[in-house]
Amino acid sequence: MDTYGFHSIHGRASAIASGVKIANPDLSVWQITGDGDALAIGGNHFIHVIRRNVDINIILFNNQIYGLTKGQYSPTSTKGIVTKTSPYGTIEEPFSVGELVIGAKGKFFARTIDANIALSTQIYTEAAKHKGTSVVEVLQNCVIFNDGVHDTVADKEVRDDRTLILKQGQPMLFGKNNEKGLILDGLKLRVVKIGEGGITEKDIILHDATEPNPGIHYMLANMRYPDFPVALGVIRSVEGVTYDAAMTDQINTIKHSSKIKCMDDLLMHGSTWKVE
Repeated sequence: MDTYGFHSIHGRASAIASGVKIANPDLSVWQITGDGDALAIGGNHFIHVIRRNVDINIILFNNQIYGLTKGQYSPTSTKGIVTKTSPYGTIEEPFSVGELVIGAKGKFFARTIDANIALSTQIYTEAAKHKGTSVVEVLQNCVIFNDGVHDTVADKEVRDDRTLILKQGQPMLFGKNNEKGLILDGLKLRVVKIGEGGITEKDIILHDATEPNPGIHYMLANMRYPDFPVALGVIRSVEGVTYDAAMTDQINTIKHSSKIKCMDDLLMHGSTWKVE
């Protein structure tokens, strides 16, 4: 791979990545960030790059703690967690990354676990193919300040029953033997077991990441154990006009119709005076 990377100012990666992409639309731009960097000091840049749909790829490592700055609670830390900056437990409601992305008009959102290399590779490939802002949340462990934070769903012994790996066009089944699934009960998702109450695989809803209506995607992104399995894979992937493409088209249109063709035209444009 022919690559180049650099560290940006803390919290400003989305703004810098936007500028890099707009200045050179042919580049494949990847922004690496964390739950603290993207959702706290960089929160404003984060939601607006998503809203604008700049064609960049954002990998957001979520370990629910400020790891690099030594253990303060972050915007995704579980309510009540004891940290260096919350010695009596946090009193704040945490952000849901998927909820925030979809609420900011996000067109692509996916989630994976750091230890699942095969799934992560598939998701990064889909993110790279997507035209527009893609956000991939990685449930990441911090062995120093928040060790085992995702073990309740990521541990090998329990992950089959506590995570749902979404596949486009396939029924939302999970469990060691795919014996569980999701159905739409009114306006809510509900976990069911195949064979109980007359439930068959035909009753399980199919995953469609390309559905423009974000309702189901929103519910999938917000599912939490123990009431639901945690959804992994590409949750949302819909088409939309990208900011960089729209800007390029606008510039070309203006250049074609403008009477200003060179620097002299610009300097002599509008009200001018001759000084004698």
